[in-house]
Amino acid sequence: MPRINEPAPDFAADTTFGPRQLSDYRGKWLVLFSHPADFTPVCTTEFIGFAKAYPQFQAMDCELLGLSIDSRHAHIAWALNIEQNFGVAIPFPIIEDLSMKVANAYGMIQPGASDTSAVRATFFIDPEGILRAMVYYPMSNGRSIAEFIRLLEAMQASDKNGVATPENWHPGDDAIVPPPKTYAAAKARKDEGYTTTDWYFSTRPLEA
Repeated sequence: MPRINEPAPDFAADTTFGPRQLSDYRGKWLVLFSHPADFTPVCTTEFIGFAKAYPQFQAMDCELLGLSIDSRHAHIAWALNIEQNFGVAIPFPIIEDLSMKVANAYGMIQPGASDTSAVRATFFIDPEGILRAMVYYPMSNGRSIAEFIRLLEAMQASDKNGVATPENWHPGDDAIVPPPKTYAAAKARKDEGYTTTDWYFSTRPLEA
């Protein structure tokens, strides 16, 4: 199983846009996500959601990459079907993973859910190739693309400003200042110009 804050498992695979490997995305964020199968209704709604949000991800210097255990021909046929029936083009590649090599490397196969299909797993990989977040959903329920955008915004804000973000943080909200690490620093915290509720809980606005 992959682990947060360690290098993401390397891969090289064929996709609907030609060969892709992890190193192709070096210098950008990557959201790699799996789905149980092509031509299924919940997956269709998710791909439509990812496609519509693709410009927002690109604006955050992030690419999208889908995956299922189906063939490239099935992926292509499904993408054409979505465009024909729902009027939405799929602007990002989908990995063909018939061997389940990539799915197994990323822990996308969950025997408790299915031995042959990838669950709804989502992985956020930073520009250095480090796995920063993992989100798993059951096969019966679709993901929230808006939450993935929010999470990416929050991680980028934390990286840029050296802060943490509170529950349901959005750009424009105050962020959490790291707690002091010594007794003396804790005593001094109230005079450092933050909005301080207690020595361990201080917030500050972020620059736009």
